[in-house]
Amino acid sequence: MIAYLLNLATLATIFGILAASLNVLIGYAGIFSIAHAVFFGLGAYAGAQLALQFIPDVLLACLAGGAISAALSLCLALPALRVRGEYFVAASLGLQMMAVTVFSEAHALTGGHGGLVGIPPATLFGADVSGPAPFLVFALAVLGLLLLAVRLLMRGSFGRALMAIRDSESAAEAFGKDVRALKTLAVALGCAMAGVAGALFAFYMAFVNVESFTLEQSILVMAMVIIGGTATLAGPLIGVLLLLLLPAGLSFLPFIPPTQIGAVQQLIYGLAMTLLMIFRPAGIAGGRR
Repeated sequence: MIAYLLNLATLATIFGILAASLNVLIGYAGIFSIAHAVFFGLGAYAGAQLALQFIPDVLLACLAGGAISAALSLCLALPALRVRGEYFVAASLGLQMMAVTVFSEAHALTGGHGGLVGIPPATLFGADVSGPAPFLVFALAVLGLLLLAVRLLMRGSFGRALMAIRDSESAAEAFGKDVRALKTLAVALGCAMAGVAGALFAFYMAFVNVESFTLEQSILVMAMVIIGGTATLAGPLIGVLLLLLLPAGLSFLPFIPPTQIGAVQQLIYGLAMTLLMIFRPAGIAGGRR
């Protein structure tokens, strides 16, 4: 039972980082991307390759995953600078579909559909941190540091300018804000955090393949952010806990066949998002802004 709880806690921590990273885009910058799993995947593949080819240091893997995802975030930033609203959603959907194809076919880098297997146990400065408890502690430390960084950034001039752009891009531009630079930085920050989450995910699972980085994953993370509450630190974490604990709770209900848990889960997600949009559009924690 303890091992099961540690597993849930570790996954919740990793997805907490991922949801917080998307919240930078949706909540603070007003950029609704449905391609966030792409950057989660880039970080995972980068971390896995670093461990397989060079050294299984989880901190280096997080840095590498974050850097590569940030560098390639221009693939998302360029459409964000040119189009808005539903046009950007369509552009990010195209990016998601292209990335899944690349992940599936780039066998030398991603292992194709078979994925990358045999990722070595995580180390930190030479010490083994692959055990459930040490890895959870490290992941929690990463989550805490990233949330602190987001909090400081969003309470400063960068965050205020970003939220001004979110509320009215034309007004922010009229007041002299460099909209292009601020949007690009926001996308880079959010994608870098997603890359860090991906590297942690790769080490924790010891295996990565394209099935973890599909459109469904992007939508799931978006649901976590929206249900929990955008533009808050706690909101995405609340969404993660609800949506990760839900499948675990459903598995204990004897009247739901195991083969139907996924379908029931999707129905509950959809119903929850619909009700929230009607009665609490800012999300569970959104009222505390």
